[in-house]
Amino acid sequence: MFDKILVVCIGNICRSPTAEFLLKAHLPNKQIESAGLYAMKGHDMDRNAKKIASGHGHSFPTHVARQFDSEMAREFDLILVMEADHRNMIAEKYPEAMAKTMLLGKWQDNKDIPDPYKKSDEVFEHVFKMLDSATASWASKLK
Repeated sequence: MFDKILVVCIGNICRSPTAEFLLKAHLPNKQIESAGLYAMKGHDMDRNAKKIASGHGHSFPTHVARQFDSEMAREFDLILVMEADHRNMIAEKYPEAMAKTMLLGKWQDNKDIPDPYKKSDEVFEHVFKMLDSATASWASKLK
């Protein structure tokens, strides 16, 4: 049913690639990718995001940030976003994707997952834990 999953944030360098790689670890038989609404196209993951993930035993491959577009809105079965505002932005530009766009934090009381970009290691750590919990919850529903 949901075999092609896209994770979306703003820049596609912190939250969405972290969630992408965590989901891939949980759901190796699904196609999972990430993108940004205002992507920092071509950039790898933020070094602080990688450092925090590494501290939790994860080694993520090189990532290349990319821009969310109409093809992705059509192609993916499920689009997971970090904030309610992201869902609204997708709905405004790609109304056909609204029904399949949900919060990554849906199973954590529909919590938004804040952007840690250019913030402290403590913020990155907090966001990593939120992403880890949210991806584990989604994985249990999607297996």
